[in-house]
Amino acid sequence: MRYRKEHKQATRQRIIETAGRRFKEDGIDGSGITALMKDAGLTNGAFYTHFTSKDDLVATTIADQLQAQNASIVAHAQPGRAGLEQIVRWYLSPWHRDSRDVGCPSAALLDEIGRCAHPTKQAYTEGVLAVADGIAARLAPGDPLSVRPMALSSYAMMAGTLQLSRALADPQLADQVLDQGIHNALALLGIEHEGGTRTVH
Repeated sequence: MRYRKEHKQATRQRIIETAGRRFKEDGIDGSGITALMKDAGLTNGAFYTHFTSKDDLVATTIADQLQAQNASIVAHAQPGRAGLEQIVRWYLSPWHRDSRDVGCPSAALLDEIGRCAHPTKQAYTEGVLAVADGIAARLAPGDPLSVRPMALSSYAMMAGTLQLSRALADPQLADQVLDQGIHNALALLGIEHEGGTRTVH
């Protein structure tokens, strides 16, 4: 019985991870249940064992994607303000721009999430606040709530910059947009000083 429960949970997580990749690659509206389940190596009938509807899957997947993004930031960036430049440079890197399927759900799906039902918006709100609060805690460890709006603004700026860079046909211009976005985000976060940008080693 325990094996069956663990197996069911593993299968559910496989569907969520598969959906996350496909949603970011093809969009939410462009990803049907049949294609999602085929990607996961499962039949359509198995879908309703794990989710009540596609909307249920979307909300769950968005929450999972943001949780994974936040966990990655915590695991790989240095603590405190020193890690903020690492986060910005990772987020606005050519690799992240060119890896839509494993990248930020905000940059890939924000316009669609805005048109989703309330449960998905709620899941997104909670997830994006967790990411922003991680940035805010590095900015002002003693009072992170005081800088939450700045953290959200910096995250929004980075997501928009990544979206624009992805949409440009000119590779050189796309790279310039990323470079300028790094400069702008660091300035907003107060990491830039006169004479250049601090380098985190």
